[in-house]
Amino acid sequence: MPSSPEDTTESTDPLDSLVLHATDNGVSWITLNRPEAMNAVTWDQRERVIALLAEASADPAVRAVVLTATGRGFCAGADLRGAPATGDRVPGDVARTIRLGAQRLIAAVLDCEKPVIAAVNGTAAGIGAHLAFACDLVLAADSARFIEVFVRRGLVPDGGGAYLLPRLIGPQRAKELMFFGDSLAAREAERLGLVNRVVPDEELTATARAWAQRLADGPTRAIVLTKQLVNASLDSDRATAFAAEAMAQEINMTTQDANEGVASFVERRTPKYRGV
Repeated sequence: MPSSPEDTTESTDPLDSLVLHATDNGVSWITLNRPEAMNAVTWDQRERVIALLAEASADPAVRAVVLTATGRGFCAGADLRGAPATGDRVPGDVARTIRLGAQRLIAAVLDCEKPVIAAVNGTAAGIGAHLAFACDLVLAADSARFIEVFVRRGLVPDGGGAYLLPRLIGPQRAKELMFFGDSLAAREAERLGLVNRVVPDEELTATARAWAQRLADGPTRAIVLTKQLVNASLDSDRATAFAAEAMAQEINMTTQDANEGVASFVERRTPKYRGV
């Protein structure tokens, strides 16, 4: 079971027991903590995670984010208890719920102004799988599984699944996963390109910490601008992508880290980036 670093800040938020939060050496650790429910995410948890990602974006002291969970499950999907019965809905309710719920959560990860690592400790199903796939880097324990569970319930994928998967593995592979809803082992997910690295369960937290620290020690603004360029390029034509690249270079060259990077190269020393 992953454990996040000791929190360097104090919080009185009542959701602390369900969404653990710690900051350590420039890394924000966000940990889903409902192991008895395989971390099926509730409305309150979703809003807390969205808020923490927004805080990470705005806090210059935070230079990387790790999203993980406790217990055997990374996230078993959305907790549907309390959802309105089918007969109680009116037209527009479902679309509004998806827009304001699952899609906001995935967008919060994609739009976070810091790099986000998913440390997938167990089963990631439905929105839980999409939560992992939205992250910039995905580490998975050997025991992790990814399941496009929607078809098993007669549902259409939500939480950006039909947007994310074709861009990661192509439309045919995405359709195979979504049409059949088969459980995908971590090693197979790595082979397909959904996961960057698979590690033994007991090494997941240490590997996530090492990767996050490398990001936190790097030129934060350059990394974030690179994240934005890559994400936007998937929906852009060449002219738009090239223009965005040139503008990103223009913006980045105003940062202290860019000046430090060039100076360290000229002076033949290791750069010391500050994230600004």
